[in-house]
Amino acid sequence: MLSIKKIYQLNYIFNLIFKEYFKKKLKFDWSTKPKRFDIINKIIDKNNYQSYLEIGCFDDETFSKVAGVNKVGVDPVSGGTIRETSDIFFQKNQEKFDLIFIDGLHEYEQVKKDIENSLKFINDNGVILLHDCLPVKIREQMMPRSHEQWTGDVWKAIVESRTLQNRDTYTCIADQGIGIIFKRNNRNILKIDTNNFKRLRFKDYYFHNKEYMNLVEVEKVYDLFK
Repeated sequence: MLSIKKIYQLNYIFNLIFKEYFKKKLKFDWSTKPKRFDIINKIIDKNNYQSYLEIGCFDDETFSKVAGVNKVGVDPVSGGTIRETSDIFFQKNQEKFDLIFIDGLHEYEQVKKDIENSLKFINDNGVILLHDCLPVKIREQMMPRSHEQWTGDVWKAIVESRTLQNRDTYTCIADQGIGIIFKRNNRNILKIDTNNFKRLRFKDYYFHNKEYMNLVEVEKVYDLFK
């Protein structure tokens, strides 16, 4: 049986040969930024939120650090409070939440579904957050997965969300990129010449990330709720 490391190496070669080769890297320095749970807790505190849903809990790395709210955590393998996939959970759910944090399967199609489902169950004054939206180098976002530090192609779901009128989407420059989606009219709609977001390339993202992702610094995030 192949080791995980060997599988990643083979996937890396496959991606380079059959998908995309691009050497340049972005220069985000995550060590100088707050962690996702610090930002989540500050948003909860500032907005007096009472309910929190987390999709993808993996050993409760984030879930255990969120405080002061009624919490529901959904993961098919570990952590949280409910052992299900997000698709099954949303089919049965009847509760609405103030803050939903999406950190599940980091594949464009699944992230897109998680966003659409979350919009049905977010309170009008609430917010949806997503982890791993800003890959630094091509290998971090390759599909299939080819690196331990893996964001997947979450960023493509953010780009698509930026083009839609019925939601307002940003990306905070912290902790591998934190997507922010409000259920309100888009204040800065992205116009992009594609209708197949899955086929966007890392090269496109590299040269247009500020525009595509609607980047905001951490200190500006809390003003977005006004």
